[in-house]
Amino acid sequence: MNNNLVQALQSNAVSLAVSAVVIGLLVALARKRVAFGYRVLIAMGLGLAAGIVFNRYQFDAASASTIGTIYVNLIKMLVIPLVVAAIISSITSVSNLGQLRKTGLKTISLFLITTAVAALIGMLVALAVDPGAGIAQEPPKDYKQREVPTFSQVILDLVPSNPVNEMAGGKVVPVIVFAIFVAVAIVQLGSRKPETVRPVKQFIDSITQIMFQVTKYVIRLTPYGVYALLASMAARYGLDTLLPLVKVIAATYAALLLHFILTFGGLVTFAARVNPLKFFRKAYPTIAVAFTTRSSYATLPVNLEVITKRLRVSQSIASFIAPLGATINMNGCGGVWPAVVAVFVARVYDIPLGLPEYALLVLAAVIASVGVAGVPGPASISTTVVLTALGLPVEGLGLVLAIDAVVDMGRTAVNATGTTVVSLVVAASEGEFNREEFNNDVEESLESSAA
Repeated sequence: MNNNLVQALQSNAVSLAVSAVVIGLLVALARKRVAFGYRVLIAMGLGLAAGIVFNRYQFDAASASTIGTIYVNLIKMLVIPLVVAAIISSITSVSNLGQLRKTGLKTISLFLITTAVAALIGMLVALAVDPGAGIAQEPPKDYKQREVPTFSQVILDLVPSNPVNEMAGGKVVPVIVFAIFVAVAIVQLGSRKPETVRPVKQFIDSITQIMFQVTKYVIRLTPYGVYALLASMAARYGLDTLLPLVKVIAATYAALLLHFILTFGGLVTFAARVNPLKFFRKAYPTIAVAFTTRSSYATLPVNLEVITKRLRVSQSIASFIAPLGATINMNGCGGVWPAVVAVFVARVYDIPLGLPEYALLVLAAVIASVGVAGVPGPASISTTVVLTALGLPVEGLGLVLAIDAVVDMGRTAVNATGTTVVSLVVAASEGEFNREEFNNDVEESLESSAA
């Protein structure tokens, strides 16, 4: 008995010491201003290596597991307040209902439609590739499988009967529906009595900025969370169990590429009636900057230049759509990725999904992308919303956080390119697109912007 106790203490001490060393190394890299994406990749490698060692020598990975659980809980903490503030702030950024009904409504509709298509493509590719094959886990002890609802029940579940109660219960979709009603009311009343809603808009804007800042704090912990989650999983299941995560990456990039070619290429060809190859060549600076920075906001200045100087879209259209797109157009982070992860998590935990769940998946992805887009780490928050809406264990998100940096480059490139596509399509429909200059390759240099 005493020997077992000593061995347990030694095992815990070893894993705790390893975790302390890894966290210290990651902190040192942060102080040396090593790029965030590189730190996440390093954390992934260290977590995998540590977990394999823990598994090989049967060391207790409780310390790593605790750190990972804390990180997941912090993400859960953000969802409700962040979604409410962000979605109201996004919709009320449209100055009046007339503008919303015209360019605004057309723009937002395209954003939502393309996100729905992205979620559908992501879901179908994930079902075809089956990225969760080979990884089997027991659901958390407190998890209860939700009964398959009828279609009418799905619709009823979207309508909040008590918003406060829905928030307390973590029911995200009804809360988002309530936030949309509030935002539209603010816009409509503000068009007639702006002084009445001004304090509310200022309050919402302040809350949104505060929640963005809190989100930044949590996202900064991502390297440590990635190390802990991957180490604890590798310690429990070993290297052979982690290899199927490669299929998650492959499924995600396959879905992103299909969306890029079929959806964006189709819109450019048939809606804007321009040569898609010429469009993608002109939009390349946006794609490259988004891919490398992994930030829609960081890409915004270059995207504005691309839209106006290379695509020859009017300044008025570009200045309205580009910032809005950086906020609510999340085809990659809010469409493809949550769909792939949802199918993956359901497979891993052996939770069957039927047609109602697949329909709810697409709908939840669309609604969630509006509420959480534009904030740091929107993919994790949006995926949490989708998993919650489907009744899937949110803990499943921890299984794929380790590869988040790898897929985030492609996700962000798709996000930013989607904004560029919608700008062109809307401008063409509104007569704000100079087709002659576009076809004649009249464009200005973007070297200063790209620098």
